[in-house]
Amino acid sequence: MASLDYVHVTYAEPHAARARQMLAAHPELRALAGPFRASAAWTLGLVFAQTGLALLVGSRPWFLWLPCAYVVGATIDHALWALIHDCSHNLVFRSRAANRVVAILANLPLVVPGAISFAKYHLLHHRNMGDLELDAGIPGPTESKVVGRSRVAKIAWVSATIVIQGVVRPKRLTRVRLLDTWTVVNIVVQIGFMALFIVWAGGGPLKYLVASTVFAIGLHPLGARWIQEHFALAPGQETYSYYGPLNKVSFNVGYHNEHHDLVTIPWCRLPQVRRIAPEFYEGLHSYTSWTALLARFVRDPEITLYDCIVRPTREKAADTQREFED
Repeated sequence: MASLDYVHVTYAEPHAARARQMLAAHPELRALAGPFRASAAWTLGLVFAQTGLALLVGSRPWFLWLPCAYVVGATIDHALWALIHDCSHNLVFRSRAANRVVAILANLPLVVPGAISFAKYHLLHHRNMGDLELDAGIPGPTESKVVGRSRVAKIAWVSATIVIQGVVRPKRLTRVRLLDTWTVVNIVVQIGFMALFIVWAGGGPLKYLVASTVFAIGLHPLGARWIQEHFALAPGQETYSYYGPLNKVSFNVGYHNEHHDLVTIPWCRLPQVRRIAPEFYEGLHSYTSWTALLARFVRDPEITLYDCIVRPTREKAADTQREFED
């Protein structure tokens, strides 16, 4: 069996260089960049849909609301996270403030206040890929050691993704200041919304919202996205795309190589990147089934949380902090 250690490299992440090559070969790609304001309408519609479903099924027996939360609620919540992701790159409106307002709106049915902190850590991930001190996308040494090769531990790890990403990873990234004005606004708005919702609707609909939130990024086909994106399961490759049908209900979030290459292109135009510049993606390993990948991850003892590329730390936390708060 392979040793339990990360894939250590010293070369730079591949996306900046590939982006330059792509833009030189296909300058028409520049026309795809820029915000897509209709994402705000999608956000509003999904927030109303999820809250409406919570009110509709939340007080019904568990064998009705729980499957609904797994199938429909988790899909809606995952889609809202994908929209929050675009907000983090200012791809809904040109204004940073407007994008943060949309992200906070998208956060409302997700129960826990995570939109703004996600945006901060996601920008760090782009600027510091593979840096264990700054890249929250990499499982840390402790969680990787605890999970090891165990199928049961892997299932528990996937199921607890919301806790891992929301609590465990931030504690590892001690060089990053979490609280700022927008984070506080996110927390206050979220607590206020949930308090009003509980007073008005009671605890039944809340159970539906909590279950949807946990399923959306946990033990669910959509949860395999976290394995797909950067688990180094093909030699010499650290970012992977998914081209399966679930992109249609997750705002093309599977086009992950394309996103890392050209981060100023919104979700609706990412498939065009691959169509315009296919020669840059034909040789890369990709996935067509999140479900199959999730099953492979759990069953294969050769796949562990250590299957990530790491590189030496760089002093960029402060720069990214200033960029986020600008």
